[in-house]
Amino acid sequence: MLDADPPSDWKKRTRRDLRATVRTIVALMLREMSTRYGRSPGGYLWAVMEPVGATMIMAVGFSLLMRHPALGTSFMLFFATGMMPFTLYNAVDGAVMRSLSYSRALLMYPSVRWIDAVLARFLLNLLTKLLIMVLVLAGILIVTETRSVLNFGPILAGILMTALLGLGTGLMNCVLEGLFPAWGMIWNIATRPLYLASGVILLYEDLPHFAQDILWWNPLLHIIGEIRTGFYPMYSASYVSIPYVTGVGLVLVALGFLLVRRHNVTILND
Repeated sequence: MLDADPPSDWKKRTRRDLRATVRTIVALMLREMSTRYGRSPGGYLWAVMEPVGATMIMAVGFSLLMRHPALGTSFMLFFATGMMPFTLYNAVDGAVMRSLSYSRALLMYPSVRWIDAVLARFLLNLLTKLLIMVLVLAGILIVTETRSVLNFGPILAGILMTALLGLGTGLMNCVLEGLFPAWGMIWNIATRPLYLASGVILLYEDLPHFAQDILWWNPLLHIIGEIRTGFYPMYSASYVSIPYVTGVGLVLVALGFLLVRRHNVTILND
């Protein structure tokens, strides 16, 4: 009995499918870059420099209000190590959340799949915010006297957890907003306190015990604490649980992909 699908043919088709998927994702990323940034002066460069300047101004403003940061000698570095991961998470979550609605017209073509739209927005916004994060933190380390000794292990671990968590919550929100249009507004209101509850300005150790017991369940608090240990070698964030954050992220990503796969036609037709 002859095989209906020889292994060699299967491998060739798999490679073709993979190349087609990569080309589609890259094309969607370039399309978003041109439509979102191509019409403004400076284009993509301005999209990077604008948040860099805004973050620096906010850091300087907070440094004028508070004499000493909770860690180290530079308030700008302390603020940036909290603000940058928080901004990265928000950007990834919001981009993935609206990935289907953003590419609704293109998803009518059979060559463009829902997962292409999700991955394109995820990768573009992740890379953009990572570039901003590198520019801001590198600028602070060069310009100011931080006396910081970098440990790239915790920094990379924190970034990976941020990307995973943002992708997971973005996928879940994509389904919920597609099925219940009011969900986007509800989510924006519900997550406003996250800025204060994620350790951007205050350390977990400085919070009251009852607040620690509640906020420990916030994965962003663990992420920011882990990243800060990479900038402050004397800081030991003993409350950080990488397995907890990774587990939450993986569960959200798996459940999100399953739900988007099941409901993407309904979301696009509404």
